[in-house]
Amino acid sequence: MPFAPVTDQLAVIRRGIEEIVPESELVEKLERSRETDTPLRVKYGIDPTGIDLHLGHTVPMRKMRQFQELGHQAVIIIGNYTALVGDPSGRDETRARLTIEQVEANAVDYLGQLDRVLDLERTEVVRNGDWFSAMSFQDTLELTSKVTVAQLLTRDDFSKRYKAESPIYLHECLYPVMQAWDSVEVRADVELGGTEQLYSFMLARDLQKNQGQPGQVGVMSPILVGLDGQRRMGKSLDNYIGIAEPPYEKMKKFMQVPDDCMRMYFELLTDVPLEEVDSLLAGHPKECKLALARAVITEYHSAQEALEAADRWQREIGEGRRPEDIPEVTLSTADLQDGCLPAARLLQLAGLCGSTSEARRAIAQGGAYFGEDKQRFDSHDTPVTVTDGLMLWVGKKRLCRVALENN
Repeated sequence: MPFAPVTDQLAVIRRGIEEIVPESELVEKLERSRETDTPLRVKYGIDPTGIDLHLGHTVPMRKMRQFQELGHQAVIIIGNYTALVGDPSGRDETRARLTIEQVEANAVDYLGQLDRVLDLERTEVVRNGDWFSAMSFQDTLELTSKVTVAQLLTRDDFSKRYKAESPIYLHECLYPVMQAWDSVEVRADVELGGTEQLYSFMLARDLQKNQGQPGQVGVMSPILVGLDGQRRMGKSLDNYIGIAEPPYEKMKKFMQVPDDCMRMYFELLTDVPLEEVDSLLAGHPKECKLALARAVITEYHSAQEALEAADRWQREIGEGRRPEDIPEVTLSTADLQDGCLPAARLLQLAGLCGSTSEARRAIAQGGAYFGEDKQRFDSHDTPVTVTDGLMLWVGKKRLCRVALENN
């Protein structure tokens, strides 16, 4: 199939991209690719340092899929050797190092998850241990001789740590050099990543030119913010949406996305035309979020599952109806006094509140209920008759059904 006109390709590539460096060279590469009917080699490196991918990870992956759909060659580098070092980008401390066995186990799981985003059958997948493990110490010296310490200290993360007199270990300095050398090994025309990778992208251009290769072009996406609307999406910050999560869990999280983040999510995580996005953003925020969630969930599940998740959210949270799967909590009859428990103690034992103090606050604020008809507790010490199957609520989302166990 012939390549699309360069202007059409650029329209797809530029969506959701913060910077292309240098953009003029990308245009030249696309024109040459079309003239010679030769796909560009588009690189993205992944260090398998964990096992759960979230939507933030999919931003460059979706861009790579778009390059695939335009007819270009996707090249995934599994950084099984760079992962042993740990990427210092955007970090103000040394990253914990992993074993080779941990990295390989994570790599297998990563590829299984990436299959949801990329066409892996048309993707070239290589491990950078294939070349780094074969390097002698002399080879390593030759590679490091091409980069100065002054160059490394221009990296924002290293610069900050140096000024703060925080440790910078020698093995960390090898990371950007290794990442850049990967581009030489796979003869990358384009590298995808976040804006924090600019230094490594430019270092790769220098190393490629040193080896007589054309320099790659960096295509950099903005960092996707998490559910808090401020910090980058991440598991450690608990502000993420995992790509392997069930549709309804994704739906609930999407409905928490701050209104002012919706355009970014639409642009980076969906193919919805921007004119349609503008129309959705001009409407009611809830309807806009439901449309966003359905669009993204459909990419990882089916359209039917996305619709069912939206309908369920409307019933259980939007309209406050009772959920379909109510968790059951077992309480012992030995904890009861004449078949009763004080309200605050009951909520604490049922796990709906972390402490009786938290339960007291919930009750005082009128946000705690019991029974099929959701009666409010009068006070924290109200004696509640505890029966098998008793329903308890704290707010709209925390609820359970009691199962009594005779002891």
